[in-house]
Amino acid sequence: MSGPADPTEPVARLYDPHEAAERYYPWWEESGFFRGNPEAPGRPFVIVIPPPNVTGSLHMGHALDLTLQDVLVRYHRMAGDNTVWIPGTDHAGIATQWIVEKELAKEGRTRHDIGREAFLERTWAWKATYGGTITRQLRRLGASCDWTRERFTLDEGLTRAVREAFVRLYEQGLIYRDTRLIHWDPVGQTALSDLEVVHEEGIQGEMWSFAYPLTDGSGEIVVATTRPETMLGDTAVAVHPEDPRYAHLVGRTVRHPFCEREVPIIADAILVDPAFGTGAVKVTPAHDPNDYEVGKRHGLAFVNILKGDGTLNSEGGPFAGMDRFEAREAVKERMAQLGLDRGSKPHVMAIGRSQRSGAFVEPMVSTQWFVRMKPLAAPATAAVEHGFTRFVPKQWENTYFSWLRGITDWCISRQLWWGHRIPAWYCQACGHITVAREDPEACARCGSDRIEQDPDVLDTWFSSALWPFSTLGWPERTVEMERWYPTTVLVTAYDIIFFWVARMVFSGIHHTGSVPFRDVCIHGLIRDAQGQKMSKTKGNAVDPLLTIDRYGADAFRFALTQATTQGSDIAWEDGRVESARRYTNKLWQAFRFVTMNLGDEGLEGPVEPSVYDRWILARLGEAVRRVREAFESYRFNDAANEIYAFTWDELCDWYLELAKGVLYGDATPGARRAARRTLVEGMGAVARLVHPIMPFLGEEIWQHLPGTTGSVMQAPFPRPEEFPSDPAVLDEIHLLQEAVVEVRRIRSEMELSPRIGLTLQSDGQRAACLGRHLPALRTLAHVTRFLAAGRPEGVSAAILVGGERAFVALEGVIDVEAERARLDRAIEKTTRDLEAIERRLSSPGFAQRAPAEVVESFRGKRAAARDRVAALEAARALLETDR
Repeated sequence: MSGPADPTEPVARLYDPHEAAERYYPWWEESGFFRGNPEAPGRPFVIVIPPPNVTGSLHMGHALDLTLQDVLVRYHRMAGDNTVWIPGTDHAGIATQWIVEKELAKEGRTRHDIGREAFLERTWAWKATYGGTITRQLRRLGASCDWTRERFTLDEGLTRAVREAFVRLYEQGLIYRDTRLIHWDPVGQTALSDLEVVHEEGIQGEMWSFAYPLTDGSGEIVVATTRPETMLGDTAVAVHPEDPRYAHLVGRTVRHPFCEREVPIIADAILVDPAFGTGAVKVTPAHDPNDYEVGKRHGLAFVNILKGDGTLNSEGGPFAGMDRFEAREAVKERMAQLGLDRGSKPHVMAIGRSQRSGAFVEPMVSTQWFVRMKPLAAPATAAVEHGFTRFVPKQWENTYFSWLRGITDWCISRQLWWGHRIPAWYCQACGHITVAREDPEACARCGSDRIEQDPDVLDTWFSSALWPFSTLGWPERTVEMERWYPTTVLVTAYDIIFFWVARMVFSGIHHTGSVPFRDVCIHGLIRDAQGQKMSKTKGNAVDPLLTIDRYGADAFRFALTQATTQGSDIAWEDGRVESARRYTNKLWQAFRFVTMNLGDEGLEGPVEPSVYDRWILARLGEAVRRVREAFESYRFNDAANEIYAFTWDELCDWYLELAKGVLYGDATPGARRAARRTLVEGMGAVARLVHPIMPFLGEEIWQHLPGTTGSVMQAPFPRPEEFPSDPAVLDEIHLLQEAVVEVRRIRSEMELSPRIGLTLQSDGQRAACLGRHLPALRTLAHVTRFLAAGRPEGVSAAILVGGERAFVALEGVIDVEAERARLDRAIEKTTRDLEAIERRLSSPGFAQRAPAEVVESFRGKRAAARDRVAALEAARALLETDR
């Protein structure tokens, strides 16, 4: 059942995060609490969600990214800002198409068998059935998106924005079609951009050498390659112009052993290092980026030997039809038979793989569409240099700058069917290319109706680059664009700074005249406990949905938030969530204490606030100030830790214990009423404080507190001025806390029973106030007597309270001689144990042979033994120095 809780219902003994989520999330959504209104008052706070792939399922990266965004959104909504969080999904061109193609393959068919229109219909049907999975999972996480504004990168409005952007860039000469060397994925059978190629370092291969015979039969020239099959596309052999070994050969030719062509020997000082290998280099302009530039400089032929699927075409001669890797071995074998093999040696190299398919990428000459990047990159660089967009933390600007300053033109065409089809039509009559916002009926030049649209689609990142403004209605001048653009902040991991962040910046500036967001908040990646990247294949991936099932969304979100330091990776362990669950239980028990102690007298009437009431409210004001500052500056872990420290360490461990003396003692009705009001006021502030991070827990507490109305989402976030500062009270209670902590330390070091009452005495001016807190000292440290006097007779333990000496009397409390003997024996035994552990850890080979967990266990034992010896020696010293 959804809706607000019935405040008359008894508060459950334990907090149930699943029941709370099932109750409150539908109520929030149905009540419109998530909806943004561009015409509402307040400072705009706008986030557009980094759109997850429509094929996707929630993973830990999503969970972290979206939790941090929701924390900000919920905070700013409560802070009174005009807040909106726009959700959506990406059509994920390659990933989605592959899923549907795999379904067809099970039926023994391909997309070509059913045709483009039928394939697209089938893909849309798949999207309708499965595309909502990720957004349903976001709701389980508690994401408070404005679902009425949900977008999809292939919806009607975004399709119009994509076409408008393409046509504008084309009309401005910033999009062009050219035949160039590109990255080709033979499995996906599509072109890739530079960013879609993952370069794997340290791949073990071989450097194979072979000889080209001079055409006139007077000798040979030896070259080497890691890809033997590419020699079928060689159109030159290059040497250095100043290399005397080859000066007499420049201008002559070699005979290609398999193809009917002579290959010229050229001089090129840029490509060739005469000190490397033989000083001669084979040149394959159609299949190598460096050779491509040589081909352009020297006017060489560009011979493409590959088909789209990675098999050799007719240029492969006798190897035509073979797979590229099969051809690699066949070429080597045939060259050996011809006596031209000159051996091989191991060679470590970097190889590019398709980010999508994992296939080894082939450099290949192909006709594609490109975006001219230099004119777009310059304003995007300047925008960050001059502070129009700010990176938090600042050092990530360097990643952004390095990519933009070394940028090359962006290949944006993909040989797919699912995606934004390129709005270009080729005239069969005159060859003109018509690029248009609306589908043309005839050629713009000659008027012929014999026109065909380009079959390719745009890179998915092209539409994603428009996301911050296309989701607000661009190219129309909507009220959303006027009020909510630029957006406020982009929250993302550092691994897509160049994939997406930079592209959004240059697209936003070029198409709207403004940066797309003011801040870029960079967080790290979630790794396993050993710092390894999580992946299903490694078996170290954590399923966030299973984690939510086990611990609840509140604990999961708190653990993520508490672990997030700006720009740093997170070493994940489930222990983080277990700790967060204990924290939610602690808060719930504190809340139950409040509700169980409201009494029958009510909260109205005259009050007599105690010094403890004034103290906790003053400390609450300080905590609120720090939490607000942390949220405003994207210091998520600081906000979580401040909330944790205040609620656990001060509210629960101190104030609730101090309040018991008022609630259960012989205090006046006004004092009891003041304590109850403080409990309710403090817990109401806590519900509001924790809500951005733990939304369901915050709402559950809020619903059961007297005097609250509506949802906690509609309540204002606490402000420091609600809780006036009281420096004198803060100082006084700080002295009390010091005294309690020190007495507890003495009791622990001396191993005194908690039932033994102790005497505390001091003649210090600041410590004199402790006499007023004897009931609290008795409750918290079992101090039964306080004397405003100096050092007592006999044995005592000296402590510092407020920088002044105070004393815990031990005479008559312990048998001093027996205690000295006991401590001596304990020190001796623990020291022997420590020495044995040290010997084990320092023994040769132990750290290498023993399992890592065993070694770590012994290190933990060593640390514990050291701490134990130090504590025993400190206790022994007390008996000597204070005798």
